Amino acid sequence: MMAGNENAALYFIDRHAEGALKDKIAFVESDAGGETITYKDLKDQTNRMVGLLRRYGLRQEDRLALLALDEIAWPVAFWGALKAGVVPVALNTLLSAEVYGVILKDCRPRAMVVSAVLYPTVAPILKDIPSLQTVFVIGGQTPENTSNFLEELSQSSAEPAINVSGDECAFWLYSSGSTGQPKGVRHVHSSLKATADTYGRQVLGIEETDVVYSVAKLFFAYGLGNAMTFPMSVGATTVLFSGRPTPASASEILTNHRPSIFCGVPTLYAAMVAYLQGLEKLPAAPLRRCISAGEALPEDVGKRWAGMWNCDILDGVGSTEMLHIFLSNSPADVVYGTSGNAVPGYDLRLVDEIGLEVTGDAIGELLVRGASAADGYWNQRDRSRLTFEGEWTHTGDKYYRDKSGRYVYCGRTDDMFKVSGIWLSPFEVEQALISHDAVLEAAVVAHRDEDGLEKPLAHVVLKSGLGDAATADILKDHVKQKIGLWKYPRWIKFVDELPKTATGKIQRFKLRD
Repeated sequence: MMAGNENAALYFIDRHAEGALKDKIAFVESDAGGETITYKDLKDQTNRMVGLLRRYGLRQEDRLALLALDEIAWPVAFWGALKAGVVPVALNTLLSAEVYGVILKDCRPRAMVVSAVLYPTVAPILKDIPSLQTVFVIGGQTPENTSNFLEELSQSSAEPAINVSGDECAFWLYSSGSTGQPKGVRHVHSSLKATADTYGRQVLGIEETDVVYSVAKLFFAYGLGNAMTFPMSVGATTVLFSGRPTPASASEILTNHRPSIFCGVPTLYAAMVAYLQGLEKLPAAPLRRCISAGEALPEDVGKRWAGMWNCDILDGVGSTEMLHIFLSNSPADVVYGTSGNAVPGYDLRLVDEIGLEVTGDAIGELLVRGASAADGYWNQRDRSRLTFEGEWTHTGDKYYRDKSGRYVYCGRTDDMFKVSGIWLSPFEVEQALISHDAVLEAAVVAHRDEDGLEKPLAHVVLKSGLGDAATADILKDHVKQKIGLWKYPRWIKFVDELPKTATGKIQRFKLRD
C-alpha cells in the first residue's frame, strides 16, 4: 500500500490479496455454475479495470454508471473504478427507462457497465444521454455499439490504484425513492471503512470465517455494507444472488451455501416466517447473526424468527445518507419493538419541529452525527441544506426514547398525523395488525373522514385470500385491545400487495395518493 494513499480499494482488497488470505474466496455466485473469485484474483481484475477505464479515456472524477445484477462483475467494476479515481454511480436494477433517463441525465456518466438482461430496458434512452460515450455489457450477446465488458477487461493491462485522500468522492448512490424523489448521494473513500469500524466490527462482530448472504442488493446502501464492506473488511466470503429474493430462493441459499450471517429486510422476514412454518425442517444454515434494516422490524416477526432459529434479528436503522446502520439492537441487548441504541461511533439527538431537543418520552425527529455521513446531494443544494446541518444529518424519522433510553420508531416525518389532537404512529398500528395470525403485512396512512378530520386507514395483506367486512371488524377489535381504543384503523382496505421500493420499503406516499 502506498504511503498516505487512502484509496478504499487498497484496504478492502489489496491488503488481503497481498497477505495470508490471498487465496480465500471473496465472492461466490449462487446461480448455476457457482462462479467464484479470490481476493488475489479480485486485485488483478480490479487493476485491469483501471487499465480498461484508462484505455477508454476515462479520467479521475469522471462518472461510471453501474447498472448490474449482483454478480462478480459488480464488485470488479465498483472497486476498479475506485482504484482509477473514477466515480461509480450504483443504480437500482428495477427502475423504468424513463427514470433511468432522468438519473443518467442528472449524473452525466462518461461510461456505463450494464448486465445483458438489463440492457434492453435502458437501450432506448441511451442515445439521449449526451455525456455517455461507451457502454460495456456484462454477459450475453454484445449489442451493436456496445463493448463486451469481460472481454475488454481481459485485454486490459493491470494498473495500480491511484493515490487519493480519504475525503475525495468515491461513489454515488441514488436514494431508494420511498418518497418518490431519488437523489444522488455522494460518499467519500473514508466512509466505507468508517462503517466497517463501527457497525461491522462493534455490532455485527463479523469475522474472517463468516459466510454472508444479503437479500438487499449491492446498489442499496444497506446491501453494499452487508455484502461488500463488512465481509471484505475482515476477508470473509459473500454469496451473491442475481435474482429476485423470495422466501423460496432465500431458503435455497441458506441450504446450499450455509451462511453464518443473514441480512434481511422486514418484508422478507415476515414472508419467510410464514413460508418456513410450512416446511418439515429449517434450512441447514449455521446462522449466528441475523440483521434487519430498511424499515422498522415488527416485534411479532422478530420473536417468531428468533423462536425458529434460536438466533435473534438485530433490528437497526440506517440511511443512504449515512451509508449504513447507526442505531441498532446489539447481540447482547435485543429488545424487539425498539431500534436499540446508538452504534458506537455515532451520536443521536431528537428534536421538535423548531429544532429544539425533546426530553422525556416526547416524540422528535432523529438526527445523527458520524464519520460516514454523505458529502451532500448532487445538484440539489436546497435539499442538502435541509438534510445536512453541519455535522448533523436529519433522518426524517420520528422516534421517542423509552424509560431504558432505547429508541422506539414512530414513523417517517411525513407519515405521522394527529388523531383527536394526539400524535399517532402508523408503525404502532401496523405492528398491532401484524401481530394477528391472519395478517402478513400492513401499511397505515392518514385519511380524512366526512368531517375532514384525519383518521387511520389501513391497507392489509392477509396470509391467504382477501378479507371481508367481518374480517375487518375482527382486526379493528384486535388493534383496540393491543394498543388502545382511539388508535384503531377506522377503515381497512384488503389488498394483494403493498407498493414498495426495490429494497423493500413501503411507499406510503402512493397509498396516500
